Amino acid sequence: MTKGTIRIYPGIEALSKAAAELFTERALHCVASKGRFAVALSGGQSPQQTYRLLAGEPYRDRIPWQQIHVFCGDERCVPRGHPKNNARMAFDALLDYVPIPRGHIHPISSEDLPQKCADAYEKLLRDFFLDQPPRFDLTFLGLGEDGHTASLFPNTPVLDDQTRWVRDVHPVGQDMFRVSLTAHIINQGALIAFLVYGSNKSYILQQVLSGPFRTHDLPAQLIRPVEGQLLWLVDESAASDLPRNLTQSRLRLLR
Repeated sequence: MTKGTIRIYPGIEALSKAAAELFTERALHCVASKGRFAVALSGGQSPQQTYRLLAGEPYRDRIPWQQIHVFCGDERCVPRGHPKNNARMAFDALLDYVPIPRGHIHPISSEDLPQKCADAYEKLLRDFFLDQPPRFDLTFLGLGEDGHTASLFPNTPVLDDQTRWVRDVHPVGQDMFRVSLTAHIINQGALIAFLVYGSNKSYILQQVLSGPFRTHDLPAQLIRPVEGQLLWLVDESAASDLPRNLTQSRLRLLR
C-alpha cells in the first residue's frame, strides 16, 4: 500500500481551497525559515481551480511572491501557445495575475528536440539547487485514469531511471513526446501533494492506494518520499472505492 496521509473533501471546491491554503502556508513558512520557496506545479485540469484561487484574494496578498520560484512537473512537447501546454495553463490561471518576478518562473522548454529540452531543464535544476539537495518545498501532482502522474506513464523507460532528474517520455499510443521530472527527483521533495477529484478517478485511486504494488502499471505508486511527506487531497467521489479498513491515522474525513 502506498504510504501517505489521505484527506477527503466534499467536492472540488473544498479540495481546491485546501490546496490553496497548503500552498500559502508552505510559502510563508519556507520564506520565513530560509528565504525562498521552491514549488513544482502540476499541469492538467486538477489544479486549475487552486491556481485561480491563489491568483485572487485573500491568497494573493498573503503570499510572498517575490521569494517564490516556480517550476513545472512536466510538459507536453507543443508550442507555448498551444492549448495543451502546461505552462500556458499556469500563466493563464495564476502566473499572469501575481507579482512574481519573471526570472523566478522556470517553465520547461517544449519546442526543441525532447531530449534536448529534458537535458536543458535538468541543467537548470542542478544550477538552481547547486550543492544543496534537490528538494522542492512543495510539489503538486495529479493522477491520470491510467495511473500516471506528471508524465510518468505506464510501461515507459523513465520509470526505471534512478539517476536522472528530468527525462523525455513518449507514452505508448500517444502522438506527442513529453518532458517530465523523474520519480527520483520528485521523491526528494519535502511535501508532495496529489490533487484527485471526480468519480472517474475512484477506481484508479483505489488501485494506487490499496492495490498490489505494480509500479510499471501504476506509476503513481513510485511516489514515495525519501524524507518528506506525502499527502493525498481527494474528494468524496474519487474516494468512493477506497476500502473502509484504511486506518484513521491515514484517513482524515473533512466535512
